[in-house]
Order: sequence, then structure tokens, then C-alpha cells
Amino acid sequence: MADHIADSHEVIRVVGARENNLKNVDLEVPKRRLTVFTGVSGSGKSSLVFATIANESQRLINETYPTFVQQFMGQLSRPEVDALENMSPAIIVDQERMGANARSTVGTATDVHAMLRLLFSRIGQPHVGSPQAFSFNVPSASGAGAITVKGKKERRSFEITGGMCPRCEGLGETSDIDVDEVVDRSLSLSQGAIKVPGYNADGWMVKGFSESGFVDADKPVGEYSETELHDFLYKEQTKVKISGINMTYEGLIPKITKSMLQKDREALQPHVRAFVERAVKFLPCPACGGTRLNDGARSSKIDGVSIADAAAMQVSDLAAWLVTVDDPQVAPLMSTLRHTVQSFIDIGLGYLSLDRASGTLSGGEAQRLKMIRHLGSSLTDITYVFDEPTAGLHPHDIERMNRLLTQLRDKGNTVLVVEHKPEVIEIADHVVDLGPGAGRAGGEVQFTGDVAGLRASDTLTGRHLDHRAQLKQTARTRTGSLEIRGATQHNLTGVDVDIPLGILTVVTGVAGSGKSSLIHGNVPAFDDVVVVDQAPIKGSRRSSPATYTGILDAVRAAFAKENGVKPGLFSANSEGACPACKGLGVIITNLGFTQSVETRCELCEGSGFSDEVLEYTLRGRNIAEVLAMSADEAAAFFPTGPAHTTLARMVDVGLGYITLGQALNTLSGGERQRLKLAISMAKKGAIYVLDEPTTGLHLADVDNLLALLDRLVEAGNSVIVIEHHQAVMAHADWIIDLGPGAGRDGGRIVFEGTPADLVAQADTLTAQHLAGYVGAR
Repeated sequence: MADHIADSHEVIRVVGARENNLKNVDLEVPKRRLTVFTGVSGSGKSSLVFATIANESQRLINETYPTFVQQFMGQLSRPEVDALENMSPAIIVDQERMGANARSTVGTATDVHAMLRLLFSRIGQPHVGSPQAFSFNVPSASGAGAITVKGKKERRSFEITGGMCPRCEGLGETSDIDVDEVVDRSLSLSQGAIKVPGYNADGWMVKGFSESGFVDADKPVGEYSETELHDFLYKEQTKVKISGINMTYEGLIPKITKSMLQKDREALQPHVRAFVERAVKFLPCPACGGTRLNDGARSSKIDGVSIADAAAMQVSDLAAWLVTVDDPQVAPLMSTLRHTVQSFIDIGLGYLSLDRASGTLSGGEAQRLKMIRHLGSSLTDITYVFDEPTAGLHPHDIERMNRLLTQLRDKGNTVLVVEHKPEVIEIADHVVDLGPGAGRAGGEVQFTGDVAGLRASDTLTGRHLDHRAQLKQTARTRTGSLEIRGATQHNLTGVDVDIPLGILTVVTGVAGSGKSSLIHGNVPAFDDVVVVDQAPIKGSRRSSPATYTGILDAVRAAFAKENGVKPGLFSANSEGACPACKGLGVIITNLGFTQSVETRCELCEGSGFSDEVLEYTLRGRNIAEVLAMSADEAAAFFPTGPAHTTLARMVDVGLGYITLGQALNTLSGGERQRLKLAISMAKKGAIYVLDEPTTGLHLADVDNLLALLDRLVEAGNSVIVIEHHQAVMAHADWIIDLGPGAGRDGGRIVFEGTPADLVAQADTLTAQHLAGYVGAR
């Protein structure tokens, strides 16, 4: 029997992809196979996989919804590509951290808490109400009122039984505000007594207090009467008239509580977060013990276990407890609940607890948590797109992740993975290697085929696939120690450790063993500590590496001096903006209910600058041409001065391919971290804490990173790296290994010493994998 015509669509066909730095890429990706995309950082992998294939798939799906629904969805623009054929619906599982909402926990984000609430509402004793009686986001309320039903007035009462703790309003912690950190009592309001960020003496926020009639703006706060002080700090919401406008007056403390303290601290801007950490002391709520739930929700139990106890358990312990719950009336629910909880364990997150705030998860943990809902899905013929799923994973955990990726493929799905780790490349059915370089030097397909073909090819990835770093035989001598005593954050068991100074120290261990808790929970408290993490750089579409690093200020000053005009003229966000697009470089046309359309501004041709500004030049280049340069080109163009110093550091950290004017939101997590490192490298004699700096780095780039870390140490700094990459472990002067397992099974120091000693003497999971990597066992 001849093959059916429907079976001929076996490949996703990409024709003429030009997104970002892609150079007219033509490609065929096999469907229902595991394809790994490799290449140096910045070679165009994400542009091809995310910005082209996944973006177009999601855009086409969005177009099937009514236009009214589309206006509430993310606006996706059509990618720069001639044709995309045989697409299937794409699900993107990326490393974006979970929404930083103070009310979001691991349990609520995965719906496990919703299932537990249903379970306790059915068989919990005593019975306290419906599932919402166990929700810390639903308050209890009651009331009565008259309503008209069929022309007759009736008086009805209502009662809502929620599980929210009334003291902390379901947040699990109470805040104690130090008034002296909020207000300078020796000053009046008009002199700037309020020390809260955003409350300027002449700003409208302070004007609301000054003109309310409750306080005297010219009298020092320390001289207020008891009534004035109460009205200024604590008065409840009251209607007042200010400058003839009806407004709501509220005391300063409740105002900043709502605007700053009820948000997740991780999501606050750095200067606001610094103020909150200085002025506010957060304590577990004394009424609910930090569980977020009221007395009623905590009183209902199943076999002596309340829903608060279940949420506080390590997920692996929760799975064991759920096996003991045997009641016929909840059998279907228990089947789903046990399966979902088992997915946590399968994916390597058995060490989490359901009550952990989702904003505290790392990018890698967040990505694996998002995978849980897809593992049990009945959908097939889906395209799953992963962005470095091994980020944050110990070599021991990567084997488990590989099983999950092949599991998704074996269900009949197309799995596309952007990855650098050799362990993941090894399991690929098909490999696409991009390069040869980064930025403008990349964007071309170097190789397509199987892993054996990649290994035999003369590409950069092929040559480095079997490359192994050597164990460092002679370690540097420490110049001192950083003492940590009795560390008990999260799963740490009263850890005592001396972190060496003046050398390169690598802190390692399986995911969830307590590395971040030990370092981030203790080291930043010391002076001269520079923490470089992968948290997103906050900024709008107008932000770029040039604005973030401060290079643009030096560039504008150079242009102004050369041409005898004001520096502000060379800012697309200020006087130099193109009058048509206001400096954006694109014209955004809002088409009502349908998605808005972006078109390149014809007046400035996408530069964002007015014609007048583009006439001014510096050594033959205008400001738009300078911002279009890569960091490498710009470093040569500015051979001296502050701009060259910062540009040289960008090149040092491996970001020489990034153009100065590209939007910050186009950078990957690893690129963002290296950009922060470039800015903070100016300090000498400091302690640098780096959190997985190899994220997003190609095998060939890791050697450059190791050379950079060496230069930092040789300049008199101490470098502490939280890392899983064996090349970094082998290169360390000193290793601190945590474990032996994750969660409750971790939190202890299982080895301290040199890499050579770790391989020769220790029997930890890290020792086994590092020995295998360097060929010692």
C-alpha cells in the first residue's frame, strides 16, 4: 500500500530566516525527533528556535482566537522569514523565573495546592467548609443587605469562609517598620523628612501630606503632637480636598505597606529593595506560624496531618504520606494528585516544599516546574522548545533530565533543545550547529546531522565535544578566610565553613543541596562583596548595553565635544529623538482589537535619531553608526578613555559580539550575568560571588571564562563560584561540596579541599562525576 500523502510532512521546513543575525538560513528539522541546537553564545540559536519557529507557531495559534480575545494576549510580531512549513503547535519551556507574586507558592503554581484543598474539604476532620476554606488567598467575611427579587425587597445575609490568616492577610509574615528609617524626625516635610524612595520634598506624594490639613509641613516631625504623628503615620483612608481635587488621604505606614511590602521583594527595583531591607524587619506571622492559614483551616486534619503540615513537607515525604490516604470517595482525586507529586520527584524537584514562595526559585528550577504540567499531558504531535534545560543541574541530575526529554519525544512530540552540555548533545537524534562566530560573525548553519557526524566535522562544537579541562595540580595559597558559623537557612544544618580568600573557590553539589542558601544567605553580609547573578536586568525597550553600562554617557560627551553642541542632542530618548517615532526606531500602529503593527520608521530608517543629529560625526561615524557597532569594534574605535575601559571589560567577559544599541530584553540569562560582571569588575580587593557563570556558554567559551576568573584572582580579588560545570570544578583552587543529596538529605558539607583530593579521596556524587570527566576513574 502506497504511503498516505499526509505522511509526507515529516520535517519542519525553514526558508530564508533573517531574524536578528540569521543570514538567510534554510533548514529542515525532523519531526517527532529530539533536535539539539548548538553553537557559541550569540551565534543565532535562540533567533532560529525561539524568535522564528516557536514565535510563528504561537502567533498563528493566537490568530485563531476572536479579535476581542487577541487584545488581551501577548502581541507577537511576524518573524523575518520567507516561509515556515509543516509547523505544529509549540510550547515554550523557558528559564524565565516564576511570577514574583508574594501570594504565589510552588503549590499554587502547579495546582497541587488546589487538589489538596479539595482533598481536605472532602475528608478532613472536623469538616470546616468548601475548598476555599483552605485557601490562604480567600479571606473570611460576612454581611447582610436588602436586594430586590421579582419586585419584592428581601433581606439576605452571606458568609464566606476562607482560609486566609487575618493577621498577615495570607502572606505568612508580618512586617515591623522602623519609623526612624522612614522619617527623619529633625526635619519638616518641606525639608525632606520622608526618607522613602520616590517621596521627594517637592513631589506630589509629599504634597498630599502637606496640604491635607492634618499636619504642618513646616514643623519638624519630632515636634508633632500625638494626634498629628498618628494622622501622619497611621491614619486610615479619609476623603480630603487637595488643591480643589477630591483625594483619599492615608497614613505613611499603611501607604508604603501596600505599595512596597505586599509585593515580592525579589521583584522590587534595587534602590527600593535596599530601603525595604534596611527599614523593615520581616518575621513569621505569630498568629499562623508562617503557614498563611487561619485556625479553622489548620484545625482540619487527615490522620493527624493538616493542610499546612502537608504543604510544609518535602515533596518526597508528601508523596509517601499520600500513599497512606485511602478513602474510596476521593480515589479519582488521589490518583491525579499522586501522579503530579511523583512528577516533582521524577524531574528532580523532590526536595522542594509546596509552601515555598515561587519567586525564590532559580531559573532552572522554574523551568523544571513548568515541565511538570506537560509530562502527564495527553497531547501529542506538539513541538516542545527548551532553553538550556540543564541550567542549574549537577551532572548527576542531567541524566534524569535526559530521560524526561526522550520521554516527551517518545510520546510522538518534536523536541527542540538549545543546549551546550555534551551530555545532552549525546542523546540527540539530530544536531543543528550554528556559527561560525557570534553576532554578525554568526547566523549561518555550520552542520546538520547526527552526533557522530558532528564529532567528525571540523566545526568549533565538533572539535570541543570531547575536550576536557585538566585537574589543577598546584593550587594558589589563600590569603585569609571568610568565616560562616551556624548557617541554618532553608535546609542547612548549622553549617560551619571557612571560605578561602585570595583564590578561586568553587561551591558545588546536586541541585537543592544548599549551595545558594549557604553563599547568598551569608556572604553578601560582608563588606566589599560583589554579587553577580542571573536576575533579569530591569529596563524598557529603550534600554541597551550602552545605556546600562554608562558607555553612552562617554560616547555622547565625545560627540558633543567634537561638534561643540550639547550632549543631550545625542540621546534618542531626549533632544535627539526622531520626531516621527520619538526615538523608538519603529512606528507602532494600534489597530484596535487586532494586534498592533510595528513598522520601521522611514524618516530615521530605524536609527531613532533626527536628521540633524545624524549630520554630526566623530572620526567619520555618526551616533547611529557607533551604536550599531559591536563591543569589539567600539573598543577599537574608542582606543582610550572611560568608554574603552568598559568596552574592554565587555570583550573580556565574552560579550564582544553584542552591539551597543540592541535592546536589553534580547539578552539571555548568561549574557545578562556577564554584562553585570563587566560593570562590577572595576573593584579591586573585592569578593566576587558568581552564580553559575557558565550558563549560556559554549564549550569553547568556558576556557575564556576560566582565564577571566584567573585574571580576577591575580588582580587581588577573591572569587567564589556556585557551579556545576566540571571544567570549572577542575580549574578551582578549592572546592566546597554540599550534599550528600537534596533538600532534607542535603545541607551539609561533604568535602572541602583541592580538586585533585576530591577525585582521589572523596566518594561524593560530585567526586564520581568529576573523576569520570577527567578520566581518573
